[in-house]
Amino acid sequence: MRSSLLLCVALAVSLGFVLVAGTLLEDSEDEYVLVNNKCQCVTATAKFVPSKENPNEEILERNIRILVPLKARENISDPLSPLRTTFVYRMTELCKKCDPVDIELGGEIYQAQQSNSCNEPETCYTYNRDTCYTTTFPFIYQGETKNVQAVLTPASCYAD
Repeated sequence: MRSSLLLCVALAVSLGFVLVAGTLLEDSEDEYVLVNNKCQCVTATAKFVPSKENPNEEILERNIRILVPLKARENISDPLSPLRTTFVYRMTELCKKCDPVDIELGGEIYQAQQSNSCNEPETCYTYNRDTCYTTTFPFIYQGETKNVQAVLTPASCYAD
């Protein structure tokens, strides 16, 4: 099982190098974050580095960092669900941006999204700190059992 997990991660990383959409970056030595998906524990960065073949030329180097949460549950809101053994990373889903942005076309302002698959639920391998997660659990008080809802990520569920 462990070898298949490592194979899946290696495949995801190798496909990620091919599938990550490139962006035009300014000519500097700064590293730019292309993807920072805390829900699936993936960070993709890019920066220009000197070419090994031609030191006068710079090439774009991309780095993809995937953290595989070892004790993640199939249902992250249910601590009793079985441990997750399969992790699927699709770079197209990681790179999608669903927040609408205002763009100006012909003197008028329109709202646009950079992805058309924003209504599909996101598979999350760990807690996204920006999302409120809750679960119910049996609570026994004075011999009576009640199902009580508990917050798993209090910082995102309650306003300051």
